[in-house]
Amino acid sequence: MTTAPSTTTTPSDQGVGPLLRAWREQRRLSQLELALRADSSARHISFVETGRSRPSEAMVLRLAEHLEVPVRERNALLLAAGYAPRFPETPLDDPALDAVREGIERLIQGYEPYPALVFDASYHVVAANRGIMMLLDGVPESLLRPPLNTMRLTLHPEGLAPRILNLRQWRGHLLEQMRRQIALRRSERLRELYEEVAAYPVPDPQKDTGAEQDEPVPYFALPMRIEHEGRTLSFVSSTATFNTPMDVTVAELAIETFLPADPATVKYLHALLP
Repeated sequence: MTTAPSTTTTPSDQGVGPLLRAWREQRRLSQLELALRADSSARHISFVETGRSRPSEAMVLRLAEHLEVPVRERNALLLAAGYAPRFPETPLDDPALDAVREGIERLIQGYEPYPALVFDASYHVVAANRGIMMLLDGVPESLLRPPLNTMRLTLHPEGLAPRILNLRQWRGHLLEQMRRQIALRRSERLRELYEEVAAYPVPDPQKDTGAEQDEPVPYFALPMRIEHEGRTLSFVSSTATFNTPMDVTVAELAIETFLPADPATVKYLHALLP
């Protein structure tokens, strides 16, 4: 498995002060609020942002943590402040990440027969189990060439989109998820992907049958209702990431699992993928 590096719009030629101010404003925090969280003073934060004071390495990392700056961009902040990057970016197929790679493989395989996959910051799929591959039956080869992209596979008119019965709802959920990620990561590559998939055509209202169901189920979260072999399967998804990652690659991995949302889906998957 390999993971493609993501890009960021954080300019490397700016000082650390303007970059920190941009992150603070994006998080809608005042200098005083940030100072209280970081055990500093509003005056010191102001001096850092205007370049009158050079923050220590520990202060850069502390401010980045309280501003929820992604790990990749924390390296950019350190460089802008004149320090060496703290977090390595190790290829996922490097022996140093054997434990991570083997662990996520065991995790998603152990989740079978239910679908599960792992993707990176650009939504490129780096691992998938049999449940996911079952859902991809019949998808054109052009969409299955590496690197697979979960957003393209789901929303492309030749991908899963025609099979998703509540596509308008599910599409809205995915696009909002991407917008949140763009705001968090400020990645140009992610923005380009968003613009691409947001431009895909959607079904006419009369063809979008998401609101129709013979036997209503009291879902606890928005389900993805998808047709497979003449049956309607219902799933709710959950996404997990690694706690306190110390590597850029690991920080940008996400594990998405699809939980059957009704007994019929459970029964069907256990019969299909024993």
